[in-house]
Amino acid sequence: MSWRPTRQGALTLQQQIVTWITERIERGDWVAGTKLPTQRQLAMQFAVNRSTVQQALEELKAAGILEAQVGAGIYVSYNSWHALITQTQPSWQTYIDTSLHKPNYHTIQLINEYEQRDDIIRLGTGELAPSLLPTAEIEASLTELSLQPKTLGYSSPQGNYRLREAICDYVEKRGIHAQPENVCIVSGALQALQLIAVGLLEQGSIVFQEKTSYLNSVHPFQSVGMQMITIHRDEQLAQTLAQKKRKRQAVFYVVPTLNNPTGGVWTTQEKKQLYEACKQSRIPIIEDDVYHELLFNEGTPPIKSMDDSGQVLYIGSVSKTLSPGLRIGWLIGPTTVIERLADIKMQTDYGSSAISQEIVRHWLQSGKYEKHIINLRQQLQQRADLVEAILTEKFCDMAEWAKPKGGFYIWLKFHAPIVDKELFTRLLHRLILINPGYIYDAQDSHHIRLSYAYATNEALKAGLQILHEYVVEAHKKYNEEK
Repeated sequence: MSWRPTRQGALTLQQQIVTWITERIERGDWVAGTKLPTQRQLAMQFAVNRSTVQQALEELKAAGILEAQVGAGIYVSYNSWHALITQTQPSWQTYIDTSLHKPNYHTIQLINEYEQRDDIIRLGTGELAPSLLPTAEIEASLTELSLQPKTLGYSSPQGNYRLREAICDYVEKRGIHAQPENVCIVSGALQALQLIAVGLLEQGSIVFQEKTSYLNSVHPFQSVGMQMITIHRDEQLAQTLAQKKRKRQAVFYVVPTLNNPTGGVWTTQEKKQLYEACKQSRIPIIEDDVYHELLFNEGTPPIKSMDDSGQVLYIGSVSKTLSPGLRIGWLIGPTTVIERLADIKMQTDYGSSAISQEIVRHWLQSGKYEKHIINLRQQLQQRADLVEAILTEKFCDMAEWAKPKGGFYIWLKFHAPIVDKELFTRLLHRLILINPGYIYDAQDSHHIRLSYAYATNEALKAGLQILHEYVVEAHKKYNEEK
């Protein structure tokens, strides 16, 4: 071994020795279990102080490449290859930990994972059951589409023009007056929120929301540096908004019709109050209206129908009504806003699926969509009645709830604060998946979002029976510990 470190190199003597030993191990000259020369021998070979060799060996031991055996010397570690690979690869965990978009709650990660399993009874899922999707009708409608070669290419930044025309005609029935240039096709409501977050707001902007909010479970604004502020809608709403906003940018996110997760429905007066309060402080409103078609009875006009100043950004979608897999939603707003967000969308995905857009356009214009909605509401009503009957029989002495007005959910409130990660996990072990209230409000230990839209009637009965058993046990434990 004639190699020696040089004192004229860019690296220190210690760094050169570390590199030389590492290269010998990588080449296979020193295999796992090889005993190294003593520190004295290496110091003489390299013509350096023994302390320099010692520091180099300590660095390699700390990295797991070398290991010391008491009284026997220093050896190449049997884990050296793994340690070397780890050293040569990027530190992906560091990249992950310091990235802009933060991980979701562990509970939500588990929900997303277990929802893919066929043996799970999904009592909280915000999705239609496969049996409620018009699969055969969608398949049949494919033969009715007249596709032109241009149709199958990239659509315009704002989406298929004929689909945007159909959406304008559709929302006109709810009092929303829009032109195709006011519409941007998005891949579901969540993408609309993400586009708004990165395309309209500066870091540190305020996003007002109600205390129990869907936004707390998805983080489209939080992960790009927005400040989430909970607002209680009362007589002082206008003053509260003005005081908290001050000179910062702000938006107010609302789901006024069949709120997710509570299922609440605002009155016309409540909608007017919010609109006027936000108008005073020039706060744009994001109206997420993806559930309104599932109301069991006639609803009130959307906030967007009151909008005479371009203040409301209106979000609609077919994910909750026709098919989540089509990934088609829409955002309606002022032309300048729509053009801005469409530009960002093109930079991220180059437009929503051309085939999906054609399917939705056909369903809207042919009347198939509205016929499907009528049938869907009837089936959801039957499911809601079934679940309410079970709740009345088994849970009335330990929980309360409001009669569902439509949509997917019952916001079930237990008298005792028993909804925690332990209850969630124990139910999961019994193959029961719930959406606990704490994913929508971190302080909530009383609620679960109970969905009647996904599980079969038999699965709903079986799942609620198991839920009842665990809730009774949790109540008993809570009362004993009081």
